[in-house]
This record gives sequence, C-alpha cells and structure tokens, in this order.
Amino acid sequence: MDELDVREKVKLLPRQPGVYQFLDAEGTIIYVGKAIDLRSRVGSYFGAQSGMTGKTLRLVRNIVDLRTIVVATEFDALLLENSLIKQHQPKYNVALKDDKSYPWIRIRKERFPRVEGMRNPENDGSEYFGPYASVRVMRTVLHMIHRIYRLRTCNLDLSEKNISAGKFKVCLEYHIGNCKGPCEGKVDVQEHDAAVDQIRQIVKGRARGVMKMLKEGMHEHAERLEFEQAEQLRERIDHLERFQKRNTVVSTDIGDVDVFTIASDPNAGYVNYLRVIDGAVVHGISVELKRKLEESEVELLQMAIVELRARFKSTAPEIIVPLDIGLEIPHTKVIVPAKGDRKQLIELSERNVRYFMLDKQKQEKLVDPEAATNRVLEQLKVDLRLSELPRHIECFDNSNTQGSDPVSACVVFKDAKPSKRDYRHFNIRTVEGPDDFASMEEAVERRYSRLVTEGEPIPQLVVIDGGKGQLSAAMSAIERLGLRGKVAVIGIAKKLEEIYFPGDPYPLHIDKRSSSLKVIQHMRNEAHRFGITHHRGKRSKRVVRTGLEEIPGIGPGTAKKLLTRFGSIKGIQEALPADVILEVGAKKAEIVLRALTTI
Repeated sequence: MDELDVREKVKLLPRQPGVYQFLDAEGTIIYVGKAIDLRSRVGSYFGAQSGMTGKTLRLVRNIVDLRTIVVATEFDALLLENSLIKQHQPKYNVALKDDKSYPWIRIRKERFPRVEGMRNPENDGSEYFGPYASVRVMRTVLHMIHRIYRLRTCNLDLSEKNISAGKFKVCLEYHIGNCKGPCEGKVDVQEHDAAVDQIRQIVKGRARGVMKMLKEGMHEHAERLEFEQAEQLRERIDHLERFQKRNTVVSTDIGDVDVFTIASDPNAGYVNYLRVIDGAVVHGISVELKRKLEESEVELLQMAIVELRARFKSTAPEIIVPLDIGLEIPHTKVIVPAKGDRKQLIELSERNVRYFMLDKQKQEKLVDPEAATNRVLEQLKVDLRLSELPRHIECFDNSNTQGSDPVSACVVFKDAKPSKRDYRHFNIRTVEGPDDFASMEEAVERRYSRLVTEGEPIPQLVVIDGGKGQLSAAMSAIERLGLRGKVAVIGIAKKLEEIYFPGDPYPLHIDKRSSSLKVIQHMRNEAHRFGITHHRGKRSKRVVRTGLEEIPGIGPGTAKKLLTRFGSIKGIQEALPADVILEVGAKKAEIVLRALTTI
C-alpha cells in the first residue's frame, strides 16, 4: 500500500478518541499514538511538512499503512496506547528507560505465611507489595516487621497434619527468640492471620491505622489487667512510631495522593513520582523517558502517570502535578496547586527530579562525552531558537580604563568547550574616548571581514557581552559584511542574565539551571578574563614607556628600544651600565641611569 492509500484512509477516520498505529513495509508497527480526534491527529502527519523535525519526517517516510482503535475517552486512549507500546515496543515511541528491577515484599500463600523480600514477582498466588525505590528501604520495612511480629523464615511445610504429628525437630529460631515457633504448635493460626493482616496494612504504607488498632488493643488488655500482653502491644506501637518518623510526613489532612513532576532536556524527560499515604511519603521513584519525536513535557508526563500508577497499583483519588496535563482521569482529581502543603509536595518532588536529571547527565558525560556534548548543543539550539547546532560559537567583550587603551577580546568555543588557540585580541584603532558601542562594532567587523576574506568558516552563533546597545552595534558590522541571516547573534546583559535578540525589545530569560545559560556564562566570563588580561598588559607597558619618555632627552624611540631589550624599568635598573650603553649609547645611557637612581 503506497502513501496515497494511507492518505485516503485518513479521510475515512472518525473524529473520535482513539489509538493509531503506523506500520512500515514489513508490516511492523513503528509508532503508536493517541488522539482526541483521530482524523485530525493522524492527518497532521500527512499535511504540510515545513514545521516537522527531521525525526518526524523519517517516521512519515516509513509509513505505508495505519490501523486505528476507537475508544470512549482520551484517558482510555492513553491506557491503550501505553499497553500497545509495551507490547510492540515501536521504534519511534518514547522509551521509558528503567534499567533495574525493583525490590518487592512478598507474603506467601501458605499456612503461617512467610514475609520476605524479592525481585521480579512470580505468578505463584502470593501477594506482592511495592515496588520499593531501593533494597535498603525494603529491608528496613522487613526488619521492622520481623522485629515486631517474630515471623518464621524457614521453608518447612507447616500443614496441620505435619505439626500435629510432631514431625519437626526443635526450632532453634524459636528458642533464641527470633520466631514464635509455629512448627512446634506454639502459634494459633487465627492469631497469626490477624498479624499478617496488620502487616499488609504496614507494607501498604498505612502504619497509622495499625497503630490506632494496636493502641485500642493495649488499653483493652490493660483494663483486664493483662499487663504482659499490653506491654507487647506497646512495644509494637513504639517500633511503628519510630518507623513512621522515618517517612516524610506532609500533612494528616492530605491523605492519599500521587505526586508527579518533570524536568527535561532535548533528549529525555525525567519524572519523579512520590506516593503519599495517610499524609506521609512512603515511596519515591524517578524514571527517564527517552524522547524519540520531540514529545512535549505534557505527553511525557501523561505516559509516566499511567505507567507508574499501574506499576505501584495506586488507586489514590488525587494526583498533584506542576502543570495542566489536559487529561480527565475517571474517579481521580488532578490538581495543580498554587500554595499550601500540596505546593510543598510539588517542590519536594521537583528537587528530587532535578537531582536525578543532573546525576544522569553527569553519568552520560563520563560514559559518552560526545552524547553529553550533543545534549548541551541541542539545548542551546532549542533555548536560543537556532536553525542548526551551534558547534562553533564566538563571544566578544570590551575593556578600557576611562576610554584609554581600549581593547576587545574574542573567545572561541567549539563543541561547547574553549578552543584557546583560536582566541583573538583587538587593539581598538578608530575609536576616541570611552565608546563601548563603537569599540564593539570595530572588533566584530575586523574579526569577520578577515574570516570572510580568508575563506574561513564563520560561527553558527555570536555572543555579545552587553545589552541592546552593544548588540545593535555588532549587528551594524554584521550587516555591512552581508552576514545577517548567515550567523545567529545574541546579547547577554549581566545583571539579570537577560538574552537579547536583534530587533526584539523583549529579553529572553533562560532557566538559571539550564546547561545553555551555563555555556553562555562560561563564554562571557572567559571573554572578560581574556580581555582584562590583555588590557592590563597594554596599560602597564604604556605607563612604563610614558615614565621613560618623561626623562629630559629621552624620546619614544629610545624608550621603546630600552623596554624591548630589558623588559621593564626594574630590568633597566638592574642591568650592567655597559649593556645599557651598548643599546642606546653612552650619553643617553648616562641620562637614563642617573634619572632612574632617583626612583
């Protein structure tokens, strides 16, 4: 089936919510998507392609057939999309990268059930609770449970028949106090089942309800003067209270909620999920979603919400998110909080997801430096609305002292790193007095007129240290050289780190944590350092030369000759008189040396 046939199919699609699947020439599903209006969404792939990215264009070129499934709501479409992506793992769909198996707590289906930690749940009839964010957290819960309830850890078949027949030897664990000895008939089945019911609530995160029940039982035993049993319950309550304090308690008014936040770079989205039960954070997990077709943060967040709620078997009636996800979820309230405890939960989750993203980026930089560089360049391209990756960037800065000794510096970054051998200084020639704008214009024109004349490549991006005035001056030079539209030029104002574009009066504010802004700041600081160093050297030479020229009978030529030979006034003072005579003659040497002895 050719592309024309696909276009004809699109015209027949219903204007209803659903899922669409694109197939290639081999009949392989290469992309699965959801839509509120199937005809409109699928048709957008086969309309004007001017706004499409390269990745989307590659997808469209490979589509030879399509299938659709109509559903009742957009949320149903999201659920089905998630299921089909997991089933078929299409080439162009977002990949939720989760390279580890998470730990679970298992309550076995058996008489006197064992409660144990494990990975990869099995279809064995047991109950599984989790997953836990780490083995450490899971072991902490298990340790607390076994300490309170003294459960068995053996794999004996504790059927009623075997226990009655006295089949088992003396239980060492029972006699050292780690187990209550069900194998020796020391434990009532109903009493043990009641304890397991309490354990179920604890591993679900509902320790507060268990504590309330235990406190009621403790008071009942105390009233009946059953002090030993009351003391046992009090110890359990103490253990649970200590365990509960380890969880971040948000607010008893919040109850059960799921919290999701997202951070992203051009290659991936990073989602943090906090599970809050009875007002306390009981689970926290972050995942990475690899972008395939420049998916938006909303699309990535929608996918993560469906996947993580299913994985954690969450039925929380409330979801807290930092932005409108444009989705109605049955029997669930979706909230974007502006203040209060819920807003604090969002801020806690955002801190976690930012740390997770930065950690992933650091790992990438160590494992795959080229990929890390490309990610930074992609972020620059997106943030600065560039048409190509800025692999070659140059930054200009001016330096002068009240208009004297004006210089400009040009630093060069290649692949977001300094290329110091390409740095250049410019001693300003045509500007009189402190005119920062004219100095910038001269430096930019001299730099790029030379590159154009010599046939050298010009950068993809030029950064001007300064606001609208310096940027406008630089653009005057760029236009005279015929480079407007061939190189992107921006200005950065220091105080508020505002980015200015030519002809746009309104600045752009890049996120202070963005890798883009860090690269621009690094360039600006490097240009300032390089320019200041050159300016100080030039000023020092001028001051020294002027000092020599002020000696009666010594002119600029003699001063230059002496400085060239001895480097400084101190060098002249420390030189042998014969060497000075050899350089400028006996008469001038005597004048200079006599004058310098008084300094």
